[in-house]
Amino acid sequence: MEIPYKIVFLGTGGGRFVTMTQKRRTGGIRVIGKDLNLHLDPGPGALVHSIEQKLNPQRLNAILVSHCHPDHYTDAEILIEAMTQGMTRKRGLLAAPQGVLEGSKVCEASISKYHQGMVEQKIEVAPGSEFPVGKVTVLTTKAQHTDPGAVGFRFKTHFGDFAYTSDSEYYDEIVQHYKDVRLLALCVMRPSGKPWKGHMSTDDASRITETVRPELAVMTHLGMSMLREGPENQAKLIQERTGISTIAASDNMTITFGSEITVSKEKRRKSSNLMNFL
Repeated sequence: MEIPYKIVFLGTGGGRFVTMTQKRRTGGIRVIGKDLNLHLDPGPGALVHSIEQKLNPQRLNAILVSHCHPDHYTDAEILIEAMTQGMTRKRGLLAAPQGVLEGSKVCEASISKYHQGMVEQKIEVAPGSEFPVGKVTVLTTKAQHTDPGAVGFRFKTHFGDFAYTSDSEYYDEIVQHYKDVRLLALCVMRPSGKPWKGHMSTDDASRITETVRPELAVMTHLGMSMLREGPENQAKLIQERTGISTIAASDNMTITFGSEITVSKEKRRKSSNLMNFL
């Protein structure tokens, strides 16, 4: 029997204000399967929340970073240290665009050369790149964002494909990159009627979902205005418009991706004193 994949949302927040207040966590996404233990976009809190959820970062075999903004890369170096057993052996894969690895006209390198030099395999990706991680083939897709090198990721498995758009505004060709995916995670920063250049709103997510028609659409990387509007209400709006099952991700939510797609949400915890202060 084939073992399904576990997709754990260690953070569902995005953007400057959510990141600095931690109204939603920003730890990225862990993907676990046979021969696969991958961290996608390890923003602030990725290490702490991995340990909290008993997802040992020393078992990682791949780290993927979509672009050079802090809410997507901040914990990448410490996760590389964990993946390489405290920088004692070359191990694992790091895949990221040029801006993250070398810097670009809009940002400096986001991961030090010291850390880059300790992974067993480093891949500089651009839209259209393809590489294996275990038994999964990863395809990089174009993201139209304020970092011009930003990419999304599509994962080809024996159960079919799932994908993550990363930060991107809507553009006509975007739907072609995600055609036939079963599960589509969209970074939806803004609610309906409140567009923002370089990012996706509920209206953009509706257009993409309606054309791609996945089995399940998941809103994540939620900005402050989205949180104020209510992500669950915005997900319901997408579902009403498209007829496609749509949910808003919550922190520590797990999706099991196999012959069936199932969702398990962690029970809400009481806010800490710090969160009450914020």
